[in-house]
Amino acid sequence: MSAERKAPDAPEAPAAAEESGEDVTVRDAVSAPDAEGVPRRATRRFPLFTRDTARPEGGGRAAPGDAPAPARQWPILAVLLTVGLGLLLTALDVFRVGLLLIGAALLAGAVLRWVVPDVGMLAVRSRFTDIVTYGGMGLVIVLLALMMQPDPLLRFPWLQDMLHFTVDG
Repeated sequence: MSAERKAPDAPEAPAAAEESGEDVTVRDAVSAPDAEGVPRRATRRFPLFTRDTARPEGGGRAAPGDAPAPARQWPILAVLLTVGLGLLLTALDVFRVGLLLIGAALLAGAVLRWVVPDVGMLAVRSRFTDIVTYGGMGLVIVLLALMMQPDPLLRFPWLQDMLHFTVDG
């Protein structure tokens, strides 16, 4: 039979259950055990002072803890190395290919954030916000790289008309 402990403000909290190692039953849906294991009534209000921050969803290690550090963070390393290669190509005057590589790396980061449950440091915010941010920035960079002059691979006729309208008007 399990002993029931009440909140510490209740005088009849049994100390015998603590010493005997019996299970603690939490009576209340909004009570939670504190650091010592004693149930306390939790509140739904935000604390006045924040003591720590919660890890983002999916922010655990991408590999087991006994793996070397680079293996534990492979998703962010893959994205960063691809972006670094794209920046190197951009610096070597291969703008379009470099920018397409950067945009593709961000799109790959969005896909990784969506598919892989634990992506390590690639998880910065909530899963939805990360996917929208990485995907949106990657899509914008890819579209701009495809529209880049000279010889754009992607043309929007209304964009030319809009440019002439704003310059001439």
